[in-house]
Amino acid sequence: MLQKILYNFDIALEAIQRNKLRAFLTSLGIIFGVSSVIAMLAIGTGAQEEVLAQMQLLGTNNVIVQPVVEQREGRIQQENGGDKESKKFSPGLNLEDLASVKEFVPEVEQLSPEIIYETSFIRDARMRTGKLVGVNSDYFGISNFDIVEGSNFSEVQIQNSDPVCIIGYDVKTKFFAGRNPIGKKIKVGHLWLTVVGVLDKKDISTENIESLGIRNFNLDIYAPVTTVLLRFKNRAVITQNDLQGGSSSVVFFGGGMIMTSGGGGNNSSNADPNYHQLDRLIVKVSDTKYSATIAEVLSRMLKRRHNQVVDFEIIVPEQLLQQEQRTKRIFNIVLSSIASISLIVGGIGIMNIMLASVVERYREIGVRMAVGAQKKDIELQFLTEALTISVTGGFVGIILGMAFSYGIEVSADIATIVTPVSIIISFGVALLIGVIFGYYPAKRAAQHDPVHALRHE
Repeated sequence: MLQKILYNFDIALEAIQRNKLRAFLTSLGIIFGVSSVIAMLAIGTGAQEEVLAQMQLLGTNNVIVQPVVEQREGRIQQENGGDKESKKFSPGLNLEDLASVKEFVPEVEQLSPEIIYETSFIRDARMRTGKLVGVNSDYFGISNFDIVEGSNFSEVQIQNSDPVCIIGYDVKTKFFAGRNPIGKKIKVGHLWLTVVGVLDKKDISTENIESLGIRNFNLDIYAPVTTVLLRFKNRAVITQNDLQGGSSSVVFFGGGMIMTSGGGGNNSSNADPNYHQLDRLIVKVSDTKYSATIAEVLSRMLKRRHNQVVDFEIIVPEQLLQQEQRTKRIFNIVLSSIASISLIVGGIGIMNIMLASVVERYREIGVRMAVGAQKKDIELQFLTEALTISVTGGFVGIILGMAFSYGIEVSADIATIVTPVSIIISFGVALLIGVIFGYYPAKRAAQHDPVHALRHE
């Protein structure tokens, strides 16, 4: 059987060599079809991997609690025939919430607060705006950040609210180019902070910064949360500035009530409506299977602690990840389907050329059948020829597809990843098309009467 296959393969090669141009034009559909499928799948896989990399910054097994600043909740009470809105007091998202989560919520590995203030960084007559982020020592492990120089915050530094910081990679490049920043100071807002660590660079695309709500971490400076609350600003504490200006209002603080009044009603708009001490609370769970359950527990606990006021929202990045993956899968299917049209067109071209080849080679078919060739031999001959064209076009298409993928990545700055699966799929489809579209011409060739075939001119 093997000898018969090799014999028919030699005949197929001889037929292709006699009509090189026609065989080349026939294989173009397969070549461009395979290369298109590989390139499209490479683009889709690259986009998916990029999204997965960005989602790791949020943490797929994290649950994020964010405050809602403009939140009103209460009931309408009747007073002297008029309506009056009764507002419920909420202390907002604060460090006590973090302590309660740590104490009462199970399956929590790590958790960290996050306070973000827009400020300015100054050193050696250089200045730029950026974000000061108040965190604890768990934050960098939760967010998958690597400290490449220096060390993390110590418990002593956090407890004493020391003026220390860890800087992003781009901050080091901007203010400490060619120098070791550890132990040196940088002015953040009104306060000089000592650098104790430097984060590794995070490659984040502008598209994913916008779509996933991720900021550019390379431009941030991180300080202990206690340092930020004590030395910069604590929204849970009423200051003299909060008491100045504005018409009389009621401010809740520490379970008590302070009546404030100001000279002009126009100044009341200057008050900061954000009463939350924290800008974010990040909870890392032990396994993603607990994410939804813990999110529900957090919602109920925080609602109870905030006097039934839902002034927070809970985000489960795993759900965002599943949605993104589903979108990318649909994207890959659509792109592959469009690219596969080229393979189908190439298959039709193979069938047309093979049918024409059968007509041209009636006499050859008759001679082979006259000297003892069976119908299966004739079928195998033409099927082998169609498969040879398909396989050759498939190999060329793989090389061309990899070249296309590399060219797209270089010219368009789009991540492309050629996987073995995409190569196997595209080549397998090309092989299948060779069988499907080559079978009918081979079957038709084998059905000819050798007497009529010998008389054909």
